[in-house]
Amino acid sequence: MSSTPRITQPQSIPVVATDAHLPAVALASITPDALRKRFLAAPPWQPEMPGDGGRVSSSGSATAASVLIPLVLRDAGLQVLLTRRTEHLRDHAGQISFPGGRAETDDVDSVATALRETEEEVGLDRRHIEVLGTLPVYSTISNYLITPVVALVEPDFTLALDSFEVAQAFEVPLHFLMTPANHRHHEIEFAGQRRRFLSMPWQDPAQGAGASPYFIWGATAAMLRNLYRFLSL
Repeated sequence: MSSTPRITQPQSIPVVATDAHLPAVALASITPDALRKRFLAAPPWQPEMPGDGGRVSSSGSATAASVLIPLVLRDAGLQVLLTRRTEHLRDHAGQISFPGGRAETDDVDSVATALRETEEEVGLDRRHIEVLGTLPVYSTISNYLITPVVALVEPDFTLALDSFEVAQAFEVPLHFLMTPANHRHHEIEFAGQRRRFLSMPWQDPAQGAGASPYFIWGATAAMLRNLYRFLSL
């Protein structure tokens, strides 16, 4: 088994570049109708970030999983619903993530996994969700193969967080995340291996000036970057 070093304190790793030279996805391209059209007739494309250095397990197999990228229809524009994981979890404690998890035998497909896990984690009922399509599978260092499922969400929902797994749910403007000037590249070398990752820190104005930003990074940021590529074609 290969051993890729894990990153435990991403905020401390230097930023080596941003992507201010790349254009943001136009506002007209991230309306509900524009997104429906893009997923119905997607041009050929390849994800910029297919994985983060995933390793092959001793059994030679990986675990299938799905996440939901929920785009909430707000008057001010689409918002991405994200979660902050609880601090006591064994894997990815305290990290920002999409709702989702591993596939179960009863799930008919990756979409079913994403919808079930979202309902279990944050209580978002599938009657509020309009699935648009999926992005390419993303492979993780923890040996998961994750299918991102992109969906529109009607705003008249009430969340019920699984307090064991989810500490908080919050929303970030889609346009902020689809603006590469907000994409920061980090790089570090240790144990003879070089690791690179993206972050997209979000400072919520409602939190006040003294609050720490939400540090969106790793697989979550990479899948958002792939969504950027898909929408900017």
